[in-house]
Amino acid sequence: MAPLPPRSTKAASASLTGSAAVASPNRRKPPARRKRSLLWRLYKLFFIAGCTLVALFAIWFYLTPSGNTYRYMLADTLITTQHREWAKYIIGEKALRERVAQYVQQFEEMGEERDTHTIPAEAEPDEGTQEQSEALTSVEEIDGEGFHGFLLTVRDPKKIRLVVPAKKGRGEKVSSMVKRTGAIAGVNAGGFSDPNWRGNGFKPIGLVISGGKVYYNGLGSKKSVQIVGIDKQGKMLAGKYSLNELIELGISEAVSFSPRIIVNGKGLIANRSQGWGVAPRTVMGQREDGAILFLMIDGRQPGYSIGATLYDAQEVLLSHGAVIAANLDGGSSTVLVNDKGEIVNKPSSSSGERYLPTGFLVFENPEAIEVPNIWAGLKPSEIDAGKW
Repeated sequence: MAPLPPRSTKAASASLTGSAAVASPNRRKPPARRKRSLLWRLYKLFFIAGCTLVALFAIWFYLTPSGNTYRYMLADTLITTQHREWAKYIIGEKALRERVAQYVQQFEEMGEERDTHTIPAEAEPDEGTQEQSEALTSVEEIDGEGFHGFLLTVRDPKKIRLVVPAKKGRGEKVSSMVKRTGAIAGVNAGGFSDPNWRGNGFKPIGLVISGGKVYYNGLGSKKSVQIVGIDKQGKMLAGKYSLNELIELGISEAVSFSPRIIVNGKGLIANRSQGWGVAPRTVMGQREDGAILFLMIDGRQPGYSIGATLYDAQEVLLSHGAVIAANLDGGSSTVLVNDKGEIVNKPSSSSGERYLPTGFLVFENPEAIEVPNIWAGLKPSEIDAGKW
């Protein structure tokens, strides 16, 4: 039998090289595999870091005093919106009910102290002098921590009238009220029944008084209610009153809302955490000289203005000399309108300016303004607040 031919040196070398390549543990990984491995390590790193941050945030949010303060402020903010039920996911359903009840009780107590502030009597003009008086109104921009707004000053409180919609069955935009009546300025006023946050703005809450006459009485069996208004001498009234008390005090213009946040020159809210969350605000106040202050703060608009707590509003008004102040209907109702019927601020409502039952308007000659009572002959129970 013939011997096998010797294997070529080249083939043997190739065979050895291939075997070494297979067996070598130091063989370099292909670029694609190295890239996938790097991405996987980065993914795990970010995942672990994210979980760590979430855990640390949860510990701070739920187990530390500062975290609890922030958590309840966030819950309070949700309570003031149409998504109130979401607050239960932050503080629990039981805590939500307790929180709302706590605020109701607190607001009631804040309206109990009797206001004793006085304003100067109307000065008689000196004969022979023709001093130029200040403008009746002025508007100042207001900025604070996370919020932007406007302060309307009305130097003669007797120039303010409470105006209601012109037609039955639906509220009216403040810009429409201003244009219709020829007012100098206007702001939103009292609250109203707002089923599913889609109310027609026609059913007020509590009392509506204009020109010293009761236009709407929704007190029912209640003997007293929190009001915000002005008497016939131009003095601002705010707090808890019965209808008889208001009549005896000579009330001229008033709506129901709360809470009163300044009385007898002192603030009633101790700190920001007690300020009922962050939201758009409308607040009315009065200085010692009688000037009325309307503070409108925009909100729910990141990058422009998130909103303010009632404590923030209180501090702004105290810094501007308010001796009494009370909350009006804020949120998406907050609006400031100039004499051209133009909206000065940026309302937060996605559908634009809201239809409302009442507005505080400023006039050069308020006595010449006729405000018809659109609720005459209607019982509160007969009004469908959600029917358009």
